[in-house]
Amino acid sequence: GPEGGLKMAAAVLGRLEAAGRRRLQGQSKVWLPGLTQIRWSRYSPVYLEPEVNKEAYRKPPEQLSEEEKAAQELKRVRPMKAAPCSVSSSVFYDPMISKFTNMMMMGGNKILAESLMNQTLETIKRKQLEKYYKADEKERENIECNPYTVFHQALKNCEPVIGLVNIQRGGRSYPVPTQLKDSRRRFLSMKWMITECRENKHRRTLMPEKLSSELLVAFRNEGPVIKRKHDMHKMAEANRAFAHFRWW
Repeated sequence: GPEGGLKMAAAVLGRLEAAGRRRLQGQSKVWLPGLTQIRWSRYSPVYLEPEVNKEAYRKPPEQLSEEEKAAQELKRVRPMKAAPCSVSSSVFYDPMISKFTNMMMMGGNKILAESLMNQTLETIKRKQLEKYYKADEKERENIECNPYTVFHQALKNCEPVIGLVNIQRGGRSYPVPTQLKDSRRRFLSMKWMITECRENKHRRTLMPEKLSSELLVAFRNEGPVIKRKHDMHKMAEANRAFAHFRWW
């Protein structure tokens, strides 16, 4: 009846008052929501990473270590993730060229970017072979005909060593010279090469022609991209008075 309802309400109020007094006296801990880990992968943690290196499968069982044998046994009983489409076990796969292709891609049209990259390597090969057959026997030894070697060496020559980082001090921003990481060096060399071909060259010239010319020029340590690298080094040298602002 009504009396039973009043008694129940009074009991609930009494419990709330007691809990409030305990909380004020510090007898109960404050409840905080726990952090729940969220997996953004479609695979559960029991799935193993895919092995795309063919050499790992060509090893004879006698040459395997105990850890490699245990890993092989584990692969037989546990499921494996699917390899991403950008990774390949082909001998022609090159992560640097794959990264450069992704940076050159516009609007998600990767088929066009890969086609331009293949045409660029073919154009480098044709230009170097033409130069090779026109040269003398002594000069032929110094001509590099492998387009992959030309590509890697050209980007290596364009990598800056020191860069500038803006640091706030007393309401002002100071350009502080700092040593760049390897990933940052590669990114800047690729970015400068693509920007030079897109913005500072004639628009009627096709991209493979422009990119192949820039790579061959950078391969000889010449050209506007190399000049841009030297300009960055000169700016870092001019601002070396602010080097003491670094804390890392």
